[in-house]
Amino acid sequence: MTYADNAAAMLSALAVTPDWPRVAGDVIDTETLDAILTEAAKLAEGQVAPLNPISDRIGATFADGKVSVPPAYLPVYDALAEGGWLGLEHDEALGGMGMPLSVFTAVNPLFERACPSFMMSAGGSRAAALLLSAWADDDLKSDWVPALVAGERCATICISEPEAGSDVGRIRTKAVQDGDGWRVSGQKIWISFGDHDIRDRIGHCMLARTGDTPGTRGLSLFFVERGPGVTCERIEEKLGLHGSPTCALQFTDAPARLVGQEGRGLAQLFTMIRHMRLTVATQGLGMSLAAYDVAVEHAEQRRQGGKPTEPAVPIISHPDVQRQLMAMKSRIDIFRLALLEASVTADLSDEDADMGRLNAWLLPLIKNFGGEMAFDTAHAAIQVLGGAGFTKDYSPEQYMRDARVFTIYEGTTGMQAQDFLLRQSLADEGAAVALFLDRARQECAGDDARLAVLDRFDALATSVAGDTDRTHQFEIADAFLRAGWVAVQTWLSKRIEDTPEAAFFMKTAAAQMELHIAAAG
Repeated sequence: MTYADNAAAMLSALAVTPDWPRVAGDVIDTETLDAILTEAAKLAEGQVAPLNPISDRIGATFADGKVSVPPAYLPVYDALAEGGWLGLEHDEALGGMGMPLSVFTAVNPLFERACPSFMMSAGGSRAAALLLSAWADDDLKSDWVPALVAGERCATICISEPEAGSDVGRIRTKAVQDGDGWRVSGQKIWISFGDHDIRDRIGHCMLARTGDTPGTRGLSLFFVERGPGVTCERIEEKLGLHGSPTCALQFTDAPARLVGQEGRGLAQLFTMIRHMRLTVATQGLGMSLAAYDVAVEHAEQRRQGGKPTEPAVPIISHPDVQRQLMAMKSRIDIFRLALLEASVTADLSDEDADMGRLNAWLLPLIKNFGGEMAFDTAHAAIQVLGGAGFTKDYSPEQYMRDARVFTIYEGTTGMQAQDFLLRQSLADEGAAVALFLDRARQECAGDDARLAVLDRFDALATSVAGDTDRTHQFEIADAFLRAGWVAVQTWLSKRIEDTPEAAFFMKTAAAQMELHIAAAG
């Protein structure tokens, strides 16, 4: 499928997402959205995609305390900025286009398909713009948010430390008051685009401890600009995403500005968690589209087999290759629907509490399974290409390396599973599960096969809710997450029930559910 095909598929998926008209309203019509997707596809294919092999083979370099990215990045970042793509979903009053979050998640897979390493440069800035819009004082907000949206400056999110990854309550970076301001000291690691030469000015949104209160209650949110007191110590040598510099930053009495309320840093940081997890989901979809496209193209051109007395046939004519390609496309088509459902519920969450609850329940699923799909689709593409897929002459081997981190950053699979089970599914006496099942059963009314799968998930959820053994709940969280994903796919496949992709999924949906129920036993 071409980039234009991917854009058209996204438009078609939105058309069967029931609550999309509530989001679109008077904000955006079909023609405008089509034009946006078309232009994004052109830019992604024409300017961003050529960066992907460069990002892997040249990558980011570190010398004399400074990070350099491939020079080809700079004009393409300019193009993103000039086209307004960095502020698609941001407030018009701050220079953005004011589009719903759903429009961002519809557009972004096109850019992520093209070059995820390069697009990491935009991710931190988008998240920082959201944070500052929500919590910064007027001076900081008016100075930095329009500049980030316009692509004049860049920003990062600094959370992890050597002794504090997911366990943010162990953060040791300290902030002390210095007159009317603050100074921050400590080390932050795993910072994507923590240093680079795309732009001169880089701001860091970071958590630091104020006072002696232990745990997360003692953390506050600060903004520190690259300059005095900020040093890049190294970049990590990684399996993939070589074009995205992952930096270790040292802060030594660096001038800082408090963002929001002291001691409320973690709660404020969660303002952008939804956006960042949706972004990972768009990365997963984008890379899956890229890998699938390579596999189809190769299968159409590669000739092997057939009658020995006749010319060899394209391998796409072989039933097993057709099966492999259908397995990839089935996952992609159903995941696209899930991504848009999660996005639409996010857009409606401020006005509709049920939408907010359903969105929180869906987020761990689309974040994790978007990442798994990307890796698995790249893996499957290599299989279709055979020995050629194992070489650097073809892109799937890069896709597989690049995709491996998607289920790690922004919360590992284990963290998503615990969130999904403990904080979303069991909370409020299972209100989110009940809401999901009610919506899914309404859409699947009269479809006995789909309703049977949903009933089995309902039974599992009821059983787990009655389990008072916390240790056991932690043990089965992964299985419950996977059962939930089968249930969601079962629901959403109904929206494309007349397609071979939906039929392919439903052939094994019941068996998949039983497998995960058994694992949760």
